[in-house]
Amino acid sequence: MKRTILVTGGTGYIGSHTCVALAEHGYDVVIVDNLSNSSSKVVDVIKQLSGQNITFHELDLTDTEALGEVFDAHPIEAVVHFAGLKAVGESVEKPLWYYQTNLVSTMNLLEQMEKHGVWDLVFSSSATVYGDPEQLPIPETASTGATNPYGQTKLMIENICKDVAASNPNWRLAMLRYFNPIGAHASGDLGEDPTGIPNNLVPFVMQVAVGRREKLNVFGDDWDTPDGTGVRDYIHVVDLAAGHLAALENLKEGWDAYNLGTGTGASVLEVVKTTELVTGKPVNYSIAPRRSGDIATSLADPTKANNELDWRADRNIRTMIVDAWNWQSKNPEGFGD
Repeated sequence: MKRTILVTGGTGYIGSHTCVALAEHGYDVVIVDNLSNSSSKVVDVIKQLSGQNITFHELDLTDTEALGEVFDAHPIEAVVHFAGLKAVGESVEKPLWYYQTNLVSTMNLLEQMEKHGVWDLVFSSSATVYGDPEQLPIPETASTGATNPYGQTKLMIENICKDVAASNPNWRLAMLRYFNPIGAHASGDLGEDPTGIPNNLVPFVMQVAVGRREKLNVFGDDWDTPDGTGVRDYIHVVDLAAGHLAALENLKEGWDAYNLGTGTGASVLEVVKTTELVTGKPVNYSIAPRRSGDIATSLADPTKANNELDWRADRNIRTMIVDAWNWQSKNPEGFGD
């Protein structure tokens, strides 16, 4: 019998790539998603790429009754939880919306899991839980303290999960603190397709390169970094998806956290220059003021995940940009919804 895995937010960028990985490795995948920042067309792409059937339910996790019906309908054995709002800048502007959506949806999910005797959870957390880091690269033992509401919701959910794990020894909960996912499936058929104006760097850069946007705003050139622009640990989304699979297959009793990253960084301008080299297209940009909640540098120490999950991120920044451009150039308007 295949294990049935519920993937919340499974039509989103990271969720969809993880669904492909799960299906390819023999899991039955059930997706729930409210499609607020994704397309239902993704389900067909996941089926096509994995060669497996995928079950999809369009619903919001804040709808407790509908979520309970999904658990009633499927022999779910574990959950991979991506669903939630995820833009730093937007969270600063709309904090109440972020706290309401991300926290209530997760508590509803945990409640239904407990009710149905499903104890295994892999949670999509974030390096934002570390705030402005005191040491680089950042180990899981570093102090936490998010600098924006989005990061606060991730940290609060981690703490809720920690308390839940302490309440019952059946729980096995892995928090995956990933850094900056970019890239796309090598086929070019699945990639990052944000609704409206992209909040993340690489999809915005790709849309400038493909001609959808006039220029990129670089938020600050006076950070304490080699070229003055923010440095991030970029990780290929396919490597990240493999990290979720590894976490699921190495769950242990209680609560634990793992960094998923490469341990190396690239600045905003390095990403711009690499994109220009890969695409042969100019990426126009201008310098804008720093954004509230941003930090200078964020780098993962992925040693724990390397050792305990037997996982590592192998793809370099050029490969990430090549795959992102393959997706964007094949799908200049994204999924076209």
